[in-house]
Amino acid sequence: MTSLEFRDKLARRSRRAKAPITVAMLQPLEAYFRLLAHWNAKINLTALPLDPPSDETFDRLLVEPLAAAKFLQPSSAPIPNPQSPIPVWIDVGSGGGSPAIPLKIARPGLELVMIESKERKSAFLREAIRVLGLAGATVKTERFEAIANNAEEQDSADFVTVRAVKADSDLFETAGKILKEGGQLLLFRDAHSPSADPAGFKRLKTVPLIDAPPSFLCIYSRTFHVEQSR
Repeated sequence: MTSLEFRDKLARRSRRAKAPITVAMLQPLEAYFRLLAHWNAKINLTALPLDPPSDETFDRLLVEPLAAAKFLQPSSAPIPNPQSPIPVWIDVGSGGGSPAIPLKIARPGLELVMIESKERKSAFLREAIRVLGLAGATVKTERFEAIANNAEEQDSADFVTVRAVKADSDLFETAGKILKEGGQLLLFRDAHSPSADPAGFKRLKTVPLIDAPPSFLCIYSRTFHVEQSR
């Protein structure tokens, strides 16, 4: 796939999903995709076809995060601490870099921490940061639970994003430790299933991202520490 073909297809798929994209975003998005394809030949980063990429590949890896970007904005974060004015965003189980890296390209003003427990995938994420020149992005090779149990990390994040991780009570409890009061947990899901709000969280909205196959973003606000609800 040539650069022109890549950019044309990305533009078409983005328009279809009403996902805003700028000219400045095209080069880093293409660089990320090509780096992913190169590394995926050596380690399993995604099961989606990359050579050639399908429409679903574009939608899942690139368009879905771009469609979600408007919901990950500093203006929706809690009032920042004067000593730490840049909103902090944590992506859990970052793996092959989507949705985190396309989201970071669309929202460069956020401080991104990608959490990935597997060493080889972490190595890919660090290489992506280097190649794309992503300022304000780091990788931690740890489990989310271990980071959230560190007292210095608690109440530190304005946003937490999660995809391909089971949204059970343990996830909400762990996210509740690391999010600030009023911080937001954003879950990428392939189905919309209304349910009661988990302890310590209030569902703000569920919005569609792409339509075929369907994808949704569920947004929760942290109302209080999970421990306080017991």
